[in-house]
Amino acid sequence: MTHNSFSSFVALWKYFFHGIITCTLCWLHSMQGEELNRYGELYIERHPKLNVKVVDGSSLAVAVVLNRIPKGTTEVVLRGKLTKVAYALAFTLCQRGIQVVTLREDEHVKLKKSFNSKSETNLGFSRSYAQKTWLVGDGLDEEEQLKAQKGTLFIPFSQFPPKKLRKDCSYHSTPAMVTPTHLENLHSCENWLPRRVMSAWRVAGIVHALEGWDEHECGYTMSNIENVWQATLRHGFQPLMFPPQSKY
Repeated sequence: MTHNSFSSFVALWKYFFHGIITCTLCWLHSMQGEELNRYGELYIERHPKLNVKVVDGSSLAVAVVLNRIPKGTTEVVLRGKLTKVAYALAFTLCQRGIQVVTLREDEHVKLKKSFNSKSETNLGFSRSYAQKTWLVGDGLDEEEQLKAQKGTLFIPFSQFPPKKLRKDCSYHSTPAMVTPTHLENLHSCENWLPRRVMSAWRVAGIVHALEGWDEHECGYTMSNIENVWQATLRHGFQPLMFPPQSKY
């Protein structure tokens, strides 16, 4: 067990003894989850009777990104590390009839293997850079950004934002939502997010607890994306307006 895995294991037991029923996974687990602990699944496999629900927040992160894609969009680029969120985005968009284009052949092959034959028809590989909506994660390089069309909208699906290289393009924030007005003593969740805005991964844990859901969202399991989105809105969290307003 790595140092980070051990620290997380100790934290889970502390939550258990203090009566905490929901635990969201931190950045390191969301970014390196598959390599580190299979997106938290390792914990519940080793301790199935642990009375703590582990939530990685992937379903809400996917929902936030989906609801940021401009209406009428028929084609998007998906570029970045193929995380649990990336796979879910590609699969959901293809099911909705939206063409998902990869810029790298290895990513196209990996996605294709994870799809069923029906959804696969909307998955493409191209280096034309003609698409003007890009869903981006860790690993997007400078050369690829510079080849994007003028006016391209970059929508991150990762925890950390991409470096903004283009003044003639638009960049959305990382998946996040505006917190309810009655939530007090909150500044900003991450230093690149505006005031009173919280990352989707953290919001997901709060909503999970408020709803009293009795299942984990970790490993390769994902909650129903639409149900999680609607529950989040019911509890007063709101989509972040675009372009994001500065916190200064």
